[in-house]
Amino acid sequence: MNSQTPYNVPLIRPSIVLYPRSRPLVMSLSDKLTYTDSSGSENLKETIDLYSYHEQNAGRLIINPEEARIELGEEVASRLKLTKDGTKVLWPQPTDSPLDPQNWSERQKTVHLLILILVSIVPDFDSGLGIAALFPLAQAFNTNVNVINNVSSNWSIFLIGIGGIFAVMAMRKFGRLPVLFWSQIFGLAFLIGCTFSPNLSTFAAMRCLNSFFATTPQVTGLFVVTDMYPFHQQAKKINSWTFGFIISPFLSPFACGFLAARENWRWTYATGCFYSLFVIILMALFMKETMYDRTLKPIPVPETTGLRNRVETLFGITGWKMAKYRAPWKQIVTDPIRIVWRPHVLPVLVFEAALFGFGIGINVTNVVFLGEPLPLGYGFDAIMISALYATPIVAVLIGELVGHFLNDWIMERGIRKNSGVHEAESRFWACYLGIPLFICGFLLIGASFQNHLPLAAIIIGWGIAEFSIMIMTVVVYAPELLMLSFPTSPDSHLDRLPNDALDMFDLTYYHQTTQGEVSALVTLARILGGFAVAYFQVPWAAKYGAIQTYGVEAAIVSALFLFFIPLIQLKGRRFRKYYSLQ
Repeated sequence: MNSQTPYNVPLIRPSIVLYPRSRPLVMSLSDKLTYTDSSGSENLKETIDLYSYHEQNAGRLIINPEEARIELGEEVASRLKLTKDGTKVLWPQPTDSPLDPQNWSERQKTVHLLILILVSIVPDFDSGLGIAALFPLAQAFNTNVNVINNVSSNWSIFLIGIGGIFAVMAMRKFGRLPVLFWSQIFGLAFLIGCTFSPNLSTFAAMRCLNSFFATTPQVTGLFVVTDMYPFHQQAKKINSWTFGFIISPFLSPFACGFLAARENWRWTYATGCFYSLFVIILMALFMKETMYDRTLKPIPVPETTGLRNRVETLFGITGWKMAKYRAPWKQIVTDPIRIVWRPHVLPVLVFEAALFGFGIGINVTNVVFLGEPLPLGYGFDAIMISALYATPIVAVLIGELVGHFLNDWIMERGIRKNSGVHEAESRFWACYLGIPLFICGFLLIGASFQNHLPLAAIIIGWGIAEFSIMIMTVVVYAPELLMLSFPTSPDSHLDRLPNDALDMFDLTYYHQTTQGEVSALVTLARILGGFAVAYFQVPWAAKYGAIQTYGVEAAIVSALFLFFIPLIQLKGRRFRKYYSLQ
């Protein structure tokens, strides 16, 4: 056995603590405590680890310090770290290390979040470049807009969802930053390939490969937000992150549509290349690794510092060294399958697939409705169509502002009603505001296209629909809503770890949570929903009328809401209890 390790951590033999399976696992910050049950007996002893309590109790967190004293006992509650005003318990519990992202300054966290939002714009911004250049592409490759959509646009959208699954697997093993960095490098390379493609086949291949790699930031945000921010701040920060990728499909048709109308279509894709290069430089200069293995005992500390540590972390060398102490590949690959069928996960994914998918359909097909001549469309030119794409941008901005306060208000109200405890299902109350607006928006869009109503009707309907999608999508991405813990017996995993890992860490409890898998599955769901829409929406509207098309889509989303959301609100706690990953 080598005495040297990649990290400056003393070598110790593992200390295994077995836990009674009859009660939930709660563990201490640094040492063992005796738990006295309600009968006064001290026969039941558990090790309490407050660093992982928020993961093992995902979906039900004690926020009020007074309630923590009641449920956890005075001795444990006295060790909890609180907000500066002492009114909320911090989850996750910060360590005493400056390396812990929970302890970073607000300025550093804000810089990270801002860069993450800018990077999250990339995947759908690149995909939306094909909308901005749709008619010039059809002309350049001697085909029509439906062929361009079917060959390149739809499949590139599909691969955004698939790529997210693989990105999460890599991030769980090697960390957030290197996977994010290298994925954007590859994404930029294939976007350059799109820019210089000599024919439609090459263009379609490059566009699909770009989508597969560039999608990573859309599944990284949930990881990074929960890494840096305590629970009571996460809703606002996730609202800001989702704002980035929800607004991104509209930015490129709006900003680059004017360019495509005047210059060669290749300049449209060159603009995307410049933006991708810009965010890659920001990542390299300012972003740091947010993955912090707080549940390993002792917590590993990198042996290098300064510029060398930064370069090794960015390129993935640090993550490669650390990979052996993290979950095995077999578990990483199978976890998405184990998660997706859970009764409080699958219905929400189906709801989000329809909700966001039809929203993607609007983005992909509106350019056809607006650009095609009468009687199907309005016959607008490229400049007019580009100007109209300001509508969803403004709507998403308003949704960000409203959601910023609405989700916090719903959370605080729910905590007060539940005696200081947050129940994840309370998040769904925002959907009761969003669904009526979604119905109104879609019906107005359909009536506008079918009856050729004034342009103001399209703007109002489109804006209302996108506002409602923003409000409800933030709810689905709430980290505690679909997150599952892995309350498994620690000795069942010892054979999966290398011998030096056993020597290096106190394996008091081996577990992980599912922010990444949930984020990837939600992304896959919304992408699969939108992938199919472009194939049938325009032909359907041309044959039966746009009001029937958009009306049926609104009815589908409403029916899914009525079937699933009230049920999960009523039974979600029971589902989380009986269908955790064991």
